[in-house]
Amino acid sequence: MRVAALLLLTITTAALAAEPELPLRVQNALNTRGVPQNTLSVYVADLATGEAILDWQSDKPRNPASTIKLLTTLVGLDVLGPTYRWHTDIFTDGEVEQGRLNGNLIIKGYGDPFLVTERVWQMLRDLRHTGIQEIRGDLLLDDSWFDVGEYDPAAFDRQPLRAYNVAPNALLMNLKVVRYWFEPNHVSGAVNVRLDPPLDNLQVDNRLGLANGSCRGYQRGITMTSNDAVDEVTLSGRFPSGCKRYAMDRTVLSHNEFVYGLFDTLWRESGGKFNGDWGKVVVGDELEPIISFKSLPLAEMIARINKHSNNVMARQLLYTLGAEEAGAPGTEEKGRAVIAAWLAANGLASTEIALKNGAGLSRDTRTTAKDMAGMLHFAWRQPYMPEYLASMSLSGLDGTLRRRFANTDLIGQAHLKTGSLDHVTAIAGYLQSKSGRRFAVVAMQAYEDIHRGPGEEVQEALLRWVYEQ
Repeated sequence: MRVAALLLLTITTAALAAEPELPLRVQNALNTRGVPQNTLSVYVADLATGEAILDWQSDKPRNPASTIKLLTTLVGLDVLGPTYRWHTDIFTDGEVEQGRLNGNLIIKGYGDPFLVTERVWQMLRDLRHTGIQEIRGDLLLDDSWFDVGEYDPAAFDRQPLRAYNVAPNALLMNLKVVRYWFEPNHVSGAVNVRLDPPLDNLQVDNRLGLANGSCRGYQRGITMTSNDAVDEVTLSGRFPSGCKRYAMDRTVLSHNEFVYGLFDTLWRESGGKFNGDWGKVVVGDELEPIISFKSLPLAEMIARINKHSNNVMARQLLYTLGAEEAGAPGTEEKGRAVIAAWLAANGLASTEIALKNGAGLSRDTRTTAKDMAGMLHFAWRQPYMPEYLASMSLSGLDGTLRRRFANTDLIGQAHLKTGSLDHVTAIAGYLQSKSGRRFAVVAMQAYEDIHRGPGEEVQEALLRWVYEQ
């Protein structure tokens, strides 16, 4: 009996240690699209026990795409704290007399990732409250808190005007993006173009015409090109007459030129006077700011990073980690070093993690499904877990998941981060099953055209299986 019992224990242990098969519904999703099983890595762990209920090729390094933002934001929460705020300081180098600044206005940025138009307007309103109505000097800009070095916005995918390719900058305003609104003019046969925010130092050569047809087609037939300085864009093509209105977000100008253009527009709109130019400067320690404008807290920032997969905001956070922990100027290398040290200090270090820019906008980022799940399990046990959880998209309800899982039981059951690059797709986060159990779920896949729909089908099959547990 003892021999039989020992033999049974040995067999059972071996069976538990053996690599399990993928759930049948996941296999079916793969087979239907003709996708090999070895293109997929999965790790699903029970958060109460830490035990894996599904482990499929979880040690294989793969590109996690934007799910790597979960690591960058987790380290930001742990190192900087959920209430951390960036600040943007405003100085003067002249006297203010009867509302006139007889000198220059100086703005120094400290990496605020979300200094969008509305918040810049609020900052300038605070400036007006100091009594300044007219600026008789120039606008001097200090973005020395970060050192980005040489940056080619076309390097990743030869799309330099795309918003996701914007470089980090310590004085980033409105994500350096303009929204172009297009409306057909049926009387003249032309296309009206409106910019938000309007920038006087950006020239737009509108050569668009109208074409009969419904509102469809890539970019609605619009082609946008720019000169080398990116201070002039040319719009050409034929815009469908069936469109009532269409919007495109594109990056323009250099960082400092964008700040100057936005400042000039908003200052004048508020009733202020300014006729100066702009220049670069490094503020000395002897100057005291007249305004130190605080950002939204980090806990709110990471929700914008993860729910909407904002690349430049994630990179701003990486540079901030470098500047705060290793000293200014913040760099990508310093930020990566901070994250590597954090992983080691918390027992999460792995030779398989290659972080690159912290946003996932890279062909060379790597991690494993098991390492990602370990990070998620670590975060689940931390006091700031609710803030971290809330930063992810709710399945079927908001963020990058708002249009997925329609008419399924998965709606509202998971907090997840998605990731997608050409031929790469990934998902990572937390799911509550119908029995009330909570799981960390990670899936990463690389295969030809997997990002064009088949990857989402595989992910849904996996999540449905987890939901049934």
